[in-house]
Amino acid sequence: MIGVIGGAGFLGTRLCRRFEVCNKEFAILDLVCSDEFGDRDIQGDVCSALDLETMSRSDVLINLAAVHRDDVRPLSLYDDVNVGGARSLCDAARKHNITKIVFTSSVAIYGFAAPDTDESGAVDYFNDYGRTKFLAEEVYKEWQREDPENRTLVIVRPTVIFGEANRGNVYNLLKQIALGRFLMFGDGANKKSMAYVENVAAFLEYSLSFKPGLHIYNYIDKPDFDMSTLISKIRETLFGRANVGVRLPAFLGIGIGYVADIAAMVIRRPLPVSSIRVKKFMATTQFGSSVDETGFVAPVSLEEGLARTLKYEFIENNVGKRTFDTE
Repeated sequence: MIGVIGGAGFLGTRLCRRFEVCNKEFAILDLVCSDEFGDRDIQGDVCSALDLETMSRSDVLINLAAVHRDDVRPLSLYDDVNVGGARSLCDAARKHNITKIVFTSSVAIYGFAAPDTDESGAVDYFNDYGRTKFLAEEVYKEWQREDPENRTLVIVRPTVIFGEANRGNVYNLLKQIALGRFLMFGDGANKKSMAYVENVAAFLEYSLSFKPGLHIYNYIDKPDFDMSTLISKIRETLFGRANVGVRLPAFLGIGIGYVADIAAMVIRRPLPVSSIRVKKFMATTQFGSSVDETGFVAPVSLEEGLARTLKYEFIENNVGKRTFDTE
């Protein structure tokens, strides 16, 4: 049996759909109930040894559970869940002789990395999320080192994941464009690595076949789009016009961001535009990956994944269906 910790979330739901299609036996442990797999869902906490007892029949544990938002308070929750959860899960694996763990980490462990940083890149996190994802990796590595001939550890570090029903940063960008509220800042030559949710789920499923040892992979759907190309493709799908619309110089965009920062402080609530968001938009966030060396072939191209997401969110009527809030 496959135990999916955090399986009721955005990525977990897609992964469990794949298991169901292939008639693979699985069970979900999550703080929230799964809308689709209620008969295989157990409400529980990855940090609880008692709750993890429900996964004792598992042959493999997949941990997707994490605290990841930027506004988490108290900050100690990052350590409690991301690191403490890793310790609890490894203890459960030891107790029940479970020899395979798949852990979704993040490219956030690299921080503001140079373009095309691959799995050998230096750890240089800049926030608590990246820090605790790295520390969690170390906990899992220690577990694998205890019995390297028999234990399999797969660590997958995805870049930003997007897809249908997700409400993260990529969706926010798509929505601004769809509503006609988007302004292009800078020359758009900066590149952004992205990952379509179905492909990440497919790779996690594929990784279940890996042999004993330590396997670490960034997950990115290639080729990386530069921002001008990405915006053009979005506008072409939504409006039939392959262009970026209104373009403003970088310095003006940053200035608008600072004005929005001041306005947000005055009204005491965040605005869709900020200086940090503008700077992030114009920055290159591009990673390399050795996934191709495993023989894995993504089932959906990045361009098709983007088109599917746009169709689901802004062309079809899917009002009332469940959405997943992420950063």
